[in-house]
Amino acid sequence: MEIDANNMSFGYTDMDVLKSINLNIDGPQLVSILGPNGVGKSTLIHCINKILSPSGGTVLLDSKDVNEYTLKEMAKKVGYVPYSSSDTFPLTVVDTVLLGRHPHAGWKTSEEDLEIVYDTLKKMGIEDLAMRSFNELSAGQHQRVMLARGLVQRPQVLLLDEPTSNLDIKHQLGISKMLRDLSRQENILVIMISHDINIASKYSDNIILMHDGGIYAVGKPKDVITEENIFTVYGVKCSIIDDKGCPHLIMRDEDSDVCEPDPDSSCEGRSHYGGAVNTTHNNLGQTSEMKE
Repeated sequence: MEIDANNMSFGYTDMDVLKSINLNIDGPQLVSILGPNGVGKSTLIHCINKILSPSGGTVLLDSKDVNEYTLKEMAKKVGYVPYSSSDTFPLTVVDTVLLGRHPHAGWKTSEEDLEIVYDTLKKMGIEDLAMRSFNELSAGQHQRVMLARGLVQRPQVLLLDEPTSNLDIKHQLGISKMLRDLSRQENILVIMISHDINIASKYSDNIILMHDGGIYAVGKPKDVITEENIFTVYGVKCSIIDDKGCPHLIMRDEDSDVCEPDPDSSCEGRSHYGGAVNTTHNNLGQTSEMKE
């Protein structure tokens, strides 16, 4: 599956949210979208999956305008897991996840549908919740169930709005690794919005860094996650260290000293970073590189 955004923009009556987005993403791979709050990350994926219609330009799925797909056709091709869904379902976890099979099965449930659901629950590590009521689960469990519901659609593209929110660090790492592995094993394009720069850097094949309603930088984590880019986009001074080939960000308070790794050592020195990079057209091609 290939996604192309060509000079795409979106705005409300008195406010432009996205401006002249040019982007090509080719799967299978895991792509993370990073950027401050309000920069247009959710709006971007909503334009991709037809929840919103661009006010300018086009979005293409496999060279076909998304507006030419029916909602059922889109549901078969693109899965979407929203941020911290507030939905409530007076159903068991199995039945809640089974709703994700509707684009393929309609209202008739087959043995194959149930096998897909239980296999996905096992992959997510929540098979023990199968017969629990969805409404009785914790926020973190809710998030994993909603992710499972998106996965059982067996989409070619899976869009996720902060899929690791409400999860502890162990499950944040586990879900991120699972999504990266899933993109390869199931041959799908996974695109997720994230606020955790280090987890995105560790597991993503490519990163889209957004700023002021546009795409500021795009590419491999080591090329996008730089001290200069982080300062420009987030207004935060940082140091970037290499962690087995992956960039790892250490944030610096403007008035704080830089601490040595040894907890007993004193903190000395300060760093100042700046600079800018600009992109006009971005291409994220398929990659087979693996990170650990």
